[in-house]
Amino acid sequence: MPILIQDHVIEAGSPFAGVRADRLVQHLTSGSRSFATGLFDHDCVQVNGQLEPNAGRLLSVGDQLRVRYEQGRRYSPRRRPEQQQNRGFRVLFEDADLIVVEKSAELLTVPTDAREAHTLISRLGEYVKRTSSIRSVHLVHRLDRGVSGLLVFARTRECAEELQRQFAERKPERRYDALVAGLVQSDRGTIRSYLATGKNLGRYSVRSADQGELAITHYEVVSRLADGPRSPAVTHVQVRLETGRRNQIRVHLAEAGHSVLGDDRYRVDLWSRIPWQPKRLALHASSLGLEHPRTGVPLQFESPLPDELSGFLRFVSAGERDLRRGR
Repeated sequence: MPILIQDHVIEAGSPFAGVRADRLVQHLTSGSRSFATGLFDHDCVQVNGQLEPNAGRLLSVGDQLRVRYEQGRRYSPRRRPEQQQNRGFRVLFEDADLIVVEKSAELLTVPTDAREAHTLISRLGEYVKRTSSIRSVHLVHRLDRGVSGLLVFARTRECAEELQRQFAERKPERRYDALVAGLVQSDRGTIRSYLATGKNLGRYSVRSADQGELAITHYEVVSRLADGPRSPAVTHVQVRLETGRRNQIRVHLAEAGHSVLGDDRYRVDLWSRIPWQPKRLALHASSLGLEHPRTGVPLQFESPLPDELSGFLRFVSAGERDLRRGR
């Protein structure tokens, strides 16, 4: 089989600066995420002339990445014990102070009043007991049920308090990708309200600060997909949180007339005719930036769109193209 070599240098202004190495490998090879991971596992990737085993390494300006692989060969990722035993999350970064993970949508962050046994906090606790002498893990923030993406946990109480202080001061950068019902008209905007909690624990906006918590959501349209038999009105938006209230994104978007696909609590009527099949929300925590709680070094993490969201976008886009061709 012929050997293919792909080289790429991260220059100033490159969209891959600060991005995981496997994202660039996937781009260069036009392969799947699994294929890209397999290339790292089979010693096919070098960064700055050295073999790079860590698919989650964040690339910096000046880094030189090379992929060398056989065309047509399958490169399956090796099974990892922690992945087999901790289904539902993937560790992206860890040190003695914190641990950053990518959570699947079906896994709860913490137990509800029903006291579920299998949650992210419990499975992460099992993971650190097996792999580290620092066996504690502390909650810093959470994701709603049905939402996937990035979360940071602290390894010590002191680091937890420092990270929680950062969140309270709105320092971390949190970006989400969402697929919402309808065509969002403004290319970008900000939604600001005070969120209160109803008797059924649902959230809603009120006008007075005396009645609720301040919530600020910034959004920007990525793409709009027009109406049609196979192409329902859907908008892909990126959302940046300035505050992090429970259900904030879901409530703000639903109240604006654009509920998140799959949301069975807030304005189901807005998306009920859209063929969204996954048993999850079309909401993904895709970017997380914060300062290391001990060293102060900036940390940035990225998570690609999960298959459910990217596949649905392809499905709707295909339907839109068919309509334009008169099919």
